[in-house]
Amino acid sequence: MKPHLILIGYMGSGKSTLGCAVSYPLQQCFIDTDRWIELKEGMTVSEIFAAHGEDYFRQKETECLKTMLLEKEPRVLALGGGTPLRMENRELMKKLGFTVYLQAEPETIYQRLKDDRTRPLLQCGDPRARIEQMIRERDPIYRAAADHILRVDDWDTKRLINELQEAYRHETAGDQWTQS
Repeated sequence: MKPHLILIGYMGSGKSTLGCAVSYPLQQCFIDTDRWIELKEGMTVSEIFAAHGEDYFRQKETECLKTMLLEKEPRVLALGGGTPLRMENRELMKKLGFTVYLQAEPETIYQRLKDDRTRPLLQCGDPRARIEQMIRERDPIYRAAADHILRVDDWDTKRLINELQEAYRHETAGDQWTQS
């Protein structure tokens, strides 16, 4: 069985955009785990955070990954930025497939998200400082969880899709994925 293609990275790194775009040439279904959780819960991520807190939402991310283990066909998965923070989730990701870290500089993320009011973790007095702090904390975790790192500061969709496809196809050509 071919593995899922898993995209991780900080919010605003382009996981959903690139995941959706690369799913077409790979002929795989695309799943944004945040949207999956929103559909299951009947509320937005912001509403879930407000009503139940971050820990509850993180548990829903783990449940989503466990559900993906049951999928027979490979999928392109865009994970929420905090999903890899839990060790259990990183272990599930290794079982699920090939993980690519979409890495961007804090300034890139800030420019992409500065007017976005739907990000609960950025609703603070200094979102730029919050982004820098969170990326500093998360970068080593993302790197450790990733099988491949793709820089996304200079956004060129066609180039990024090509690089992502090439890395995924190279990884999935080996015997480790065809034995399952």
